[in-house]
Amino acid sequence: MLIRVLPEDHGYFLRNIKLFHHKNLLFWDLKGSAAVFEYFCAMLVLDGKIAAAAVKESLKTKTAALGANGKRKPHLAAILVGNNGASETYVASKVKNCEETGFASTLVRLDENISETDLLQTITRLNEDPSVDGILVQLPLPKQISEQKVIETIDPTKDVDGFHPVNVGKLVQGLSTFIPATPYGIMLMLEHFAIPTKGKHAVVIGRSNIVGRPMSILLSSNLKQGNCTVTICHSHTPNLKELCLQGDIIVAALGRPGFVTADMVKEGAVIIDVGITRVEDSTAKKGFRIKGDVAYDEVAQKAAAITPVPGGVGLMTIAGLLKNTMQAYEQRVNG
Repeated sequence: MLIRVLPEDHGYFLRNIKLFHHKNLLFWDLKGSAAVFEYFCAMLVLDGKIAAAAVKESLKTKTAALGANGKRKPHLAAILVGNNGASETYVASKVKNCEETGFASTLVRLDENISETDLLQTITRLNEDPSVDGILVQLPLPKQISEQKVIETIDPTKDVDGFHPVNVGKLVQGLSTFIPATPYGIMLMLEHFAIPTKGKHAVVIGRSNIVGRPMSILLSSNLKQGNCTVTICHSHTPNLKELCLQGDIIVAALGRPGFVTADMVKEGAVIIDVGITRVEDSTAKKGFRIKGDVAYDEVAQKAAAITPVPGGVGLMTIAGLLKNTMQAYEQRVNG
C-alpha cells in the first residue's frame, strides 16, 4: 500500500512505524518544498492490548502513590443481574482489571427475577456509601426493569459509565464529565497511536446513546483527537456506502457482523470497529466466534489503520471505565 503523508501528519508515521505489521520502512521520498513523504507499508493494527496496557500502567502508578501516602484506593461497584453469559464475562473482566490496576471492587450479584424497586434500592445504597466512587449496572437488564430508570437512579457523580442525563448534557456542552466508556476508550486509543483527526471527515455508523451519539460529539469537539467534520449514519441513511467512501475515519457501531466491506472504504482510511457479536461456529472451541461490524480481512487491505475484534475497542472500553473511576475518586477526595 502506498500512503501519502502531508507534513503535519508525517510525524505520526515516524513515531509509530515500529507498530506496523512488517516493521520495515520500504521507501520514503522528499518532494520539493511541499515536503510530501511517501511510504510503502502495511496497515497499522490499532492494538487495544497495547493502548489499554499504557492506560492501566499509568493508573496503577497513581494508585500505588495513593497507598504510599496512606490514602484509600479508588472503589468500583458493579451490579450484575441474572447470569447472562456475555454479561458474566464482561463483569469478570472489569473486576479483574480493577485488581490489576490496584483498585478496590465490589461485585453485587442479583437474581434475574429481582423487582425494579429492589434493584433501585440497591443502587441507592451504593449511592449513599462513601467508600464507593463508581457504580455500574451491567446491561442488558431483564424485561421487568427499566434501563432508563436504573441509569437515572445512579448518582451522577458516581456514574462511571457516563450514561446519566446530567453527564450526557455536560458532554454536549463541552464541560468536564464522565465520558461513556466505549467512546472514551476510542479517544484514548486515537491519542495513544497519535492518529491525526483535525480536519478529517469522520463517518459514525450507529446512533446509540452508548456509542454513536457521544462518539460524534467527541470527534467534532475542540479536543486533541477531535476537530473532525462528522457524519452520523443509521438504518434510514439512504446513501450509506457513498458517505462511507468519503470517510477518512469510520467508526462502525451498529451490531451487524461484517457489515462494512472493502467496497465501502477508501484507500488509507482509519477504521474503528466497535462491533462485538457472538456468531455460532461449530469449528470453534467454544462453539462461537466474536465478530466485529467490519469485514476485517478485506477492509484491512485498504485501511491505513484498523482495530481488531477481539483485542481492539473492547479492551479500551475497560480502560475508559477505569479512567472514569479514578476521576470519580479524585473528585470525591479533592472536592
